[in-house]
Amino acid sequence: MPNGVLALFAILYPLAVAFGQRWVSPRWLAAALVVAALTRLAVGPRDRLAWMWVAAATLLAAYALFANDALPLRYYPLAINLGLLAVFGWSLLHPPTVIERFARLQEPDLPDAALPYVRRVTQVWCGFFVLNGSISLATVLWGSDAAWALYNGCLSYLAMGLLFAVEWLVRQRVKRRLAGV
Repeated sequence: MPNGVLALFAILYPLAVAFGQRWVSPRWLAAALVVAALTRLAVGPRDRLAWMWVAAATLLAAYALFANDALPLRYYPLAINLGLLAVFGWSLLHPPTVIERFARLQEPDLPDAALPYVRRVTQVWCGFFVLNGSISLATVLWGSDAAWALYNGCLSYLAMGLLFAVEWLVRQRVKRRLAGV
């Protein structure tokens, strides 16, 4: 249940920041981000990635608290993209890749012939995080609150879902080809 609440918070975060600042001080929004980050740490795995996200959320929230300004809170989706890019990119340099680890959860005896494919998918996700993070940054720097919320709270998730769907379709073709069908 707590993970579902945290996922909902992540999805609603841009809307809360963009529209919540009309009713509450940015300090309250910053406090909510810290509570969510600490809750994530309490209920999820306490790995390096979790600590990295807590650190990013805390730094952005601390600045927002100090300045009573919501602008630093708008950088959080960018921080998430940079963190994911770092994790996926690191796994390219130090295999197994993130996607290979995910693939082995479903198929522990993943054939060696599939390794170039999972490596390529990891590279595609790295490209996605670069593009998504760049658009997120552009909405922070040049977009209105509404444009920032629309992209970071809706369009980026749709783009991610589209990438998942396309990759799933391509994976089915690759599996058939590897099976010799």
